[in-house]
Amino acid sequence: METLIPNRLSTLGHPQRLALFRLLMRRYPDRIPATELAQALGVKPNTLSTYVSALMQAGLISQERVGTSLRYAIDMDAARETIDYLLHDCCRGRPEICAPNAYSAIHRDIQPADRKVNVLFICTGNSARSIFAESILRDLAGDRFIAYSAGTKPRLELNSFALEVLEQKGHDVSALRSKNISEFQGANAPNFDFVFTVCNQAANEECTTWPGPPISAHWGLPDPVEVEGFDTQKSIAFRKTYGALRNRMIAFSALPFASLDLVSLQKAADGIGQSTDKGSQI
Repeated sequence: METLIPNRLSTLGHPQRLALFRLLMRRYPDRIPATELAQALGVKPNTLSTYVSALMQAGLISQERVGTSLRYAIDMDAARETIDYLLHDCCRGRPEICAPNAYSAIHRDIQPADRKVNVLFICTGNSARSIFAESILRDLAGDRFIAYSAGTKPRLELNSFALEVLEQKGHDVSALRSKNISEFQGANAPNFDFVFTVCNQAANEECTTWPGPPISAHWGLPDPVEVEGFDTQKSIAFRKTYGALRNRMIAFSALPFASLDLVSLQKAADGIGQSTDKGSQI
């Protein structure tokens, strides 16, 4: 341990290796293909391989082969061990000194009795998946949640196939619009209790620091906008995406918030994001 932790900290001292580590932390517990990591970080495959090797030698990430693809994930035990070292050794077990924000977050109430829970769904274009999520949660459990959505690079208009599905499912689309994530980062923005990314590209981008902080998880789904073919094929893809998100909203809104601590809520949110459902076409 005397040499292991310093070696890990030294490895993370390199800006690009740290960026890779942070990206995999954002995507935990997903295993991410090497090609996606290289694209997200804007580096060549051989350069990524060098960074990956260093993090693996430090024991901070693990590798798995799926077919011809190599996929990587955070070794969360090693990450916790490293963070625990800083808190318990360097801070002498006093997290209120070293990490006051994290310490206070552990003790906050996720569902205050005097207000609804604020939930933000993020994707890149904010034209389909995050719009679906916002609309479904609002209509499914609007008595307990306030749902918002935004895009890191929002499109000028909502996708026509997405609007068609929402209208078919009985949602009011009159007030829906694509919104830039910056709208929710000002002083007058809501304080979010949950922030979910619903596309890989948005999850791979640099983290936004949210006050609170909120519980965050990645609920990535394939982009139906990218489906090619006849309109019927495209419509099926959008209905599948809608169905998958509706299943996740049902599971999320059914969580017993009052009886779960934040650690349990985080695990539950991650578990919903790992759902392999393909949605419903009805």
